[in-house]
Amino acid sequence: MNDIRERVVVTEVGLRDGLQSIARIMSTDDKRRWIDAAYAAGVRHMEVASFVPAKLLPQMADAADVVAHARSYDDLSVTALVPNLKGAQHALEAGVKRIVAPISVSVAHSVANVRKTPAEMIDTFAAMRELIDRASSAGGRRIELIAGLSTVFGCTLQGAVPYADIAAIARAAVQAGADVIALGDTTGEATPRQVSEVIELVRDVAGDKLRSLHFHDTRGLGLANTLVALQHGIREFDASLAGLGGCPHAPGATGNVNTEDLVFMLDSMGYDTGIDITRLLASRAVLAQALPGEPLYGYLARAGLPKQFAHAQPAARESAGSSESLRDSHSSVPQVPQ
Repeated sequence: MNDIRERVVVTEVGLRDGLQSIARIMSTDDKRRWIDAAYAAGVRHMEVASFVPAKLLPQMADAADVVAHARSYDDLSVTALVPNLKGAQHALEAGVKRIVAPISVSVAHSVANVRKTPAEMIDTFAAMRELIDRASSAGGRRIELIAGLSTVFGCTLQGAVPYADIAAIARAAVQAGADVIALGDTTGEATPRQVSEVIELVRDVAGDKLRSLHFHDTRGLGLANTLVALQHGIREFDASLAGLGGCPHAPGATGNVNTEDLVFMLDSMGYDTGIDITRLLASRAVLAQALPGEPLYGYLARAGLPKQFAHAQPAARESAGSSESLRDSHSSVPQVPQ
C-alpha cells in the first residue's frame, strides 16, 4: 500500500493580509511570537510583511525586522508583498525568498489600491523582474516573483470583471516575467463554478505557472472554492490564522480562508500539509493575547477536532523542538481561544 500522500502547500498570510486589515497594530515582538508558533506547528511558507510607506500602512512599519526574524529559520519560505519598485528593493535588501506584486484586474480597484492602472502595474512588474534578476545574479540566490492577480472574481468598486480582462492581464504578467501566477478572490465574491471557469481560462494562458489561489470566506464559500481548485490541480493556497484579513480597498470583503479549517479539510482528504493541526489551533493564543478584543474566527476552533478524526498528526520537526524557549512556548498552549 502506498503511504505517500500528495503535498499541498498552505501559506500563512495573516501576518500581512490579516494585520493590514485591522486598526490595531501588533507589536514586533508579538509578530515574532506568531512566526515562532506557526513554525513550531509545521508551517513552512509565510507571507510576513508588505513593504509600503509606514504612513500609509503603519501595521507594516517593522517589515524589515519581521523578515529578519522569519529568516532565522533556514527552511522557512519567506514572502513579502510589494506594490512598487522601491518596495521591491527594500524586500530584496531584507532577504525575502519570494515577492508578490499585487496586480488588480479591475481598473477601479487598481487605482484605489496602488494608484496605477493594471497596465501601469504590468510595467512596474516588468521593472521588478529586471531588478530581481540583477539582484539574483549579484547575490547568487534565486528570488521568486509572483504576479498576484487580484479582484479576479469580482470587484466591489467596479462590479463584474470580464473574463477577457483576466486573460489579458494574466498573459501580460507571464510576458513580463512572472514565475508564478496567483489568483486572488480579493472581494470574497468567488463561486465554485466561477473558480472552475477562471482556472481553465488562466491555465490556457499561463500553463503551469498558474500555481496558487487566495480565497476569502466573506460569503462562506472559501473551502468550497478551495475544493474546486484542488480538483483542477492547484496545490498551493493562502490562508490566515483565525480568519483574519480582508482588503482596505474592497469594502465588505472581510475574512481570509481560515488556516486551521483549511488544514483540517486537507488532512481529512488525505493530503500532506506538514502542519500539526493541534499545535496550529494552540497558536491562536498568540493572537488572543496580542490582539485583545479582535474577533477570531474558525469552525474547528469553536467545535474542536471530531473524535473520529484518525489522521496521525505529523511529528514536530526536530528543528522546532530544539529552538529556544521563546519559540517553543507557544506550541503547547493548552487553551484554544475562540
